[in-house]
Amino acid sequence: MFTIHENSAGVSFTVRVHPRAKHDVIVGEMGDALRLALKAPPVEGRANEACIEFFAKLLKVPRSSVTIASGEKNRLKVVRISGISAEQLRQRLQATGTSSSR
Repeated sequence: MFTIHENSAGVSFTVRVHPRAKHDVIVGEMGDALRLALKAPPVEGRANEACIEFFAKLLKVPRSSVTIASGEKNRLKVVRISGISAEQLRQRLQATGTSSSR
C-alpha cells in the first residue's frame, strides 16, 4: 500500500514510472509507491511532463498544483500536489478505481 504524506501545503507520494508504455494508467502499487505506466519516453523531461499532466487530469486539479518534488531523472519520483488533503486524494483515486488505505 502506497504512503501519502500530508502537510499544510498539500500531499506528496512516491510514484514508480514505467515510460514508453501502451497507455497512461496506474497499474498498481509496489511497496510504498504507485506504479504508473506512461506513453511518453524518458527523454528531455517528457515523462515528467506526462506524469504531471496525468495526475492533474486524474485528480481534477490545476496543472500548476502538481510538481515533481524529487526524482526528475529517476523512475522513482515524489509527486507533490498542493491544495488537497490526503483524504481527498484517497477519494479521487478510489473514484477512478485506484485504491489506497493509508
